[in-house]
Amino acid sequence: MNVAFGSFVETKGTNMISKLFLDHPRSVDETFGQHFLFAFGFSMTLFIAAFAALFHAFIPAAFEKTASGIIKRLYARIVNRG
Repeated sequence: MNVAFGSFVETKGTNMISKLFLDHPRSVDETFGQHFLFAFGFSMTLFIAAFAALFHAFIPAAFEKTASGIIKRLYARIVNRG
């Protein structure tokens, strides 16, 4: 009886792990590691754009086109991906 329950838990756990960590990367033809690096790099670039936009809000002459340029490049990366 414990073996059956253990198998059930293992199957449910494996499905949950796959759903949380593997299904989406597979859907874009990437491994978890590849997807992690892409998403992490993308988020760091967005942080830079956000900082430039915030700085620009206080000093309009600074970073006039930085955030929009970054967003355009990120958009091109997403559109041309795989």
